[in-house]
Amino acid sequence: MTHRIYRDAILRISEEEQRISFESSHIIDNSYQMTSFLRELLAQMKQHTLTKGFTSKPEEIEFFRKIKPQILGKLIYYNKVYRVEISCPIADGKCREKYYSGELHRLKEEYREQISSSDFFRYYRSGRTDLDHEFFELGKINFNNGLDSYVFEIDPQFSTYYDYKVASIVASELMYSYLMSKIKPDFVELPEDKDFYWSDSKNALIELLYALHAAHSISGGRAGIRKITGVLQVLFRIKLGDIHHAFHRMKVRNGSRTAFLDRLKIALEQYMDKDLL
Repeated sequence: MTHRIYRDAILRISEEEQRISFESSHIIDNSYQMTSFLRELLAQMKQHTLTKGFTSKPEEIEFFRKIKPQILGKLIYYNKVYRVEISCPIADGKCREKYYSGELHRLKEEYREQISSSDFFRYYRSGRTDLDHEFFELGKINFNNGLDSYVFEIDPQFSTYYDYKVASIVASELMYSYLMSKIKPDFVELPEDKDFYWSDSKNALIELLYALHAAHSISGGRAGIRKITGVLQVLFRIKLGDIHHAFHRMKVRNGSRTAFLDRLKIALEQYMDKDLL
């Protein structure tokens, strides 16, 4: 039961993000709405954790390594978007680009100094799990490691310290994608009334382009996500929006995380079977 409640929380985030349209003209209001929603959701998770606890240590580790950081990471991200946008210059052009570039520079410095230089970052990025019982179980905070001072401000009943570290990674990567989209938009305006276009969902195409990138199927893996995205947007006459954000949602969605690729495989096999008849 507890496991399902935590998983449902991730699904609620996805549904709320889909409900709110993140158009540029409404980004301040939308990011504020998501910040409020995620604060309330995190409070509900805390209340459930304090009253019900966990059914097992593996469930506890999964919550603090994967589930809470997704909620907290999104909360940090949307709050940053809100703060960046309310301070953004009204004028278009070079002024705005310089502003976003400055924010990106600060983000990179913060990421380098506070996140990527740490031993924990290398542990987490490598996919290791052998020390998860030390990093993601309650009551295991080791002050002898010289932890950041904010450790004294966290609630030890609802944080292992390192869940915040993972949330910071999630938030920084989302923020990087957001700022890059402001500095170098991928979108290409195309003439209308063309017969060749993408007729499936945007998420389906995003799933496909990440699969092509992961399999090194384009340019031997040397073509980056941004370049592949730009080509597919032009080819299929579609604007994909924040693909990195959509990909993060795919990684935690219920059911198959590769729903479109699974459907492609079935469709191709059925098509092959027809030729055999």
